[in-house]
Amino acid sequence: MKTILRKGQHYISPELMAVILAAILSCVLLFVPPINGLADNGDFYRATLSNGLYRLPSHVNQYLDYVIPKFGIYQYFNENKAVVLTSQSLFVRAAILLNKLFYSHTVFDIRFLGAIYEAFYLGAIYLLTKSLVYPFRKGRSYAVALIVVFVFADSSFTLYFNSFFGEPEMFIAALYSFAAVMLLARHCYQRNWPSVVLFFVSTIFLITSKQQNAPLALSYMVVAAGLLFLPHFKARKLAIMLGMGTLAASGVIIYASINTDFNNYNLYQSFSHGVLMETSDPSHKIAKDGQMSERFALMRSQDYYAKTFDPVKPTGKFVENHLLNHYSMGWVLKYYAKNHRQFLNLMDLASKDVMITQVKAVGDYPANSGHRAGEQTKFFTLYSTYMGAFFPGKFAFICLLAVVFSAVYAVSAYLDFKAGRTMGILRFCQVAADDDFRLRPVYRDYWRRRC
Repeated sequence: MKTILRKGQHYISPELMAVILAAILSCVLLFVPPINGLADNGDFYRATLSNGLYRLPSHVNQYLDYVIPKFGIYQYFNENKAVVLTSQSLFVRAAILLNKLFYSHTVFDIRFLGAIYEAFYLGAIYLLTKSLVYPFRKGRSYAVALIVVFVFADSSFTLYFNSFFGEPEMFIAALYSFAAVMLLARHCYQRNWPSVVLFFVSTIFLITSKQQNAPLALSYMVVAAGLLFLPHFKARKLAIMLGMGTLAASGVIIYASINTDFNNYNLYQSFSHGVLMETSDPSHKIAKDGQMSERFALMRSQDYYAKTFDPVKPTGKFVENHLLNHYSMGWVLKYYAKNHRQFLNLMDLASKDVMITQVKAVGDYPANSGHRAGEQTKFFTLYSTYMGAFFPGKFAFICLLAVVFSAVYAVSAYLDFKAGRTMGILRFCQVAADDDFRLRPVYRDYWRRRC
């Protein structure tokens, strides 16, 4: 048995084992009929229309209930402009090109998009595992590889690949960005510049994948600053400073591209699902402001794109003129400064489901698959299920976790700096950025209220 294990270690490295296992699990989920994915919650049009795809006629509901496996490809001039500025279009257009080469010029199969994401995903798994186990091929290295598969091959992440959500690009880019820093910290390769380039490219894709990610440019500039401590890297300061400038520019550009409709959407949601929530008398609270009528308290718990009757039309001119024009980020900050208890209650509410990564609002199976509408897969979801059930859903705990990580790695960075090592410095910069990344889902779930 020991001889067999030794031979296996010689031919199959931990990172290769992780790739093989992740490929098996994800390919079964995405490509073996009945395929799995995520149904459209109403956001797919942002990625489909501007890239030349449209819905085919169907006898079943094409929203929320079932995964849509096939779309039509425009055969004429596409008059639809991009709804949002996003780098996701690069992946969608690559998938359409692949679809035309190997399948059809008129019908698009969602699995080609899944295949594009899958290829980049497996590369990320390889580099991530290598950065964590290098240079060993011992038993614990293979144990680490299994943990990587257990966490990052969870179906709650890979289900996104067969969809037009922006999360797959975010997930894959974040893996590459983290792996690049760890490869540099552990000196996995003789040359540093490929990993440096990988870090900046993947981080730019992460920032530009969604407009909400624009503030991440500031977080990852902290990580980039840690790269300045790399030894034996010629012209590193100039190259890294240019890279940091590119990160800042990508954040500014993606933030500036947010249009009025999306801004109004976020403002309305933060009001109806934030200011008016976790308080016994919302009308009294907003009436004290003097700028908005207490009648807007009737909007409590209402969505901007409502499925049922609303007291007032959220997209109408009345709401825009009498609410949104008097409501801003400054107003929100001032309000919560006076009502900090309500703010903490809202943060706890948003933190409650922050580790539930599988989308519960949409189905995971296509129609005619034998599964009921809205049914969700349980295939290889142990990690997401466990974290969703047992992770402490308290905002104070998440903040404490961020402080503890920062403190521990700050000490390590100081000791490594004194000893002339770069690993601790890079790890601290990465953790500092990850603390912001860890808290961001809480803020996102408050603003968007998608817990």
